[in-house]
Amino acid sequence: MTTSAQESPSDSPESTDSTEAGADPRRWLAFSVCLAAGFMVLLDGSMINVALPSVERSLDLTPTQVTWTVSGYILAFGLTLVTAGRLGDDHGRRKMFLIALVLFLISSVFCGASQNGTWLLISRIARGATAGLLNPQIVGLIQQMFSGKERGKAFGFYAATVGISTAVGPLIGGGIMELVGPSTGWRYVFYVSLPIGIATLVLATRLLPRQHVAREHAKLDLVGAALLGVAVVAIMLPVTQAGEAETEPSWWLLGVAAAGLAGFLAWERRLELGGRHPLVKLKLLKTRTYSAGALTGFCFFAAQPSIFVLCQIYFQRGMGYSPLQAAMATMSYAIGSAVAAVIGGRIVHLFGRWLIVGGSLVTTAGLGLTAMLAGSGTDGTTLPLAGALLLAGLGAGFVIAPNQTMVMSEIPRPEGGTAAGVYQTGLRVGSSIGVPLAMTLYFSTLQAHRGDVAVAVGRGLTATTAIFGVALLVSLTSVLLFGRQATSNEPPPTDRALASPSAR
Repeated sequence: MTTSAQESPSDSPESTDSTEAGADPRRWLAFSVCLAAGFMVLLDGSMINVALPSVERSLDLTPTQVTWTVSGYILAFGLTLVTAGRLGDDHGRRKMFLIALVLFLISSVFCGASQNGTWLLISRIARGATAGLLNPQIVGLIQQMFSGKERGKAFGFYAATVGISTAVGPLIGGGIMELVGPSTGWRYVFYVSLPIGIATLVLATRLLPRQHVAREHAKLDLVGAALLGVAVVAIMLPVTQAGEAETEPSWWLLGVAAAGLAGFLAWERRLELGGRHPLVKLKLLKTRTYSAGALTGFCFFAAQPSIFVLCQIYFQRGMGYSPLQAAMATMSYAIGSAVAAVIGGRIVHLFGRWLIVGGSLVTTAGLGLTAMLAGSGTDGTTLPLAGALLLAGLGAGFVIAPNQTMVMSEIPRPEGGTAAGVYQTGLRVGSSIGVPLAMTLYFSTLQAHRGDVAVAVGRGLTATTAIFGVALLVSLTSVLLFGRQATSNEPPPTDRALASPSAR
């Protein structure tokens, strides 16, 4: 049996107290803490869209402030992920989880107490940064505590949590707004994280596995973090601006992004060849399962967020639904995704990448049907649309959880947080590109067809379907090139290959 990093403390600056991570009898209780934290963070992201109109009126926000209340959070989130993953790998994921959770709760208080647009914007950026600090620790802990079939199940439940939080977020937000009232209800939308977060914090101190961390830590690669940060911001900023009516996108920043990315790769290679501690070990990117899965995830998440934005527009502006009614009308996608994610996590070890191919095919078909129904503009489409969205959601569940499992299947546990950070950064960049592209097509079609919301939404969903089609092609190509490669019960065989130079 291949020796894992958990069995050989010299391979990593940390090791768990338990013998093998999968043998820890409290691992599922600790996993529930991770799910609670993930639910809290994702709930925040899905509730803000419902509260935003009330926030705008209450604080008299400018259009730019409204946009950056959302965009600033996304940018800060994406900017912190990779560095946060490295900090967790080097200094202990439990420790970074607790720090990030406390900071997230503090930012929640500041968001809810905002008295003006500037206050809110700064608080939202801080909230995004703390969410970005927390997220890689969750995935890294799952990678650390589970292996083989159990890891697939765990990622399945995690993906289901993503779907559930996406579904209930608008419902909870809309319910709070109706119960408390729009003038102050938005503050409680931010405060709803507090009881969840405090309970999670108490349980985390008791249940998350303790780690023995080496006294001497490798210095954080600040140059690599800065270069990667420049590249991420330079990609996300212009595509975010593309969604603003009054701002001309700074497309020249894409050249800065390319230069920053090239500089980052050159710097990381230099550190690795010199036996030093890079932010991202480039051998990670050469792992076939990781690279193929990351590209599939990038394409998939470039399309998925646009579904909710466009469907909300269709039901609210086209059908005259309230925000709460519109949220209920789109729940079928999230429910289907949550159910399929649990199943997909359990059977990914049997089908490997073929499960991802099948899920991508079903999602593409379901969303194509959704685009056709929405674009028709005929009455009585709510139930058929819910059915089409359910089909698309079922397919998505068979992609998200299995793809996460396959991505991490050959990643050694010492690199779990960093790998999760890089992967999630790709998802965030994909989301930041896909939504503005879909909205640009929506607005241009709306203008060309004299305000016909149905036609404009149909065109936007058709473009989103095409992006899902690209994800399908990527997943199919990876199967044909690399095989199905289902996960095994053995620890990752590449722990030594990716161990830090100082450890070797």
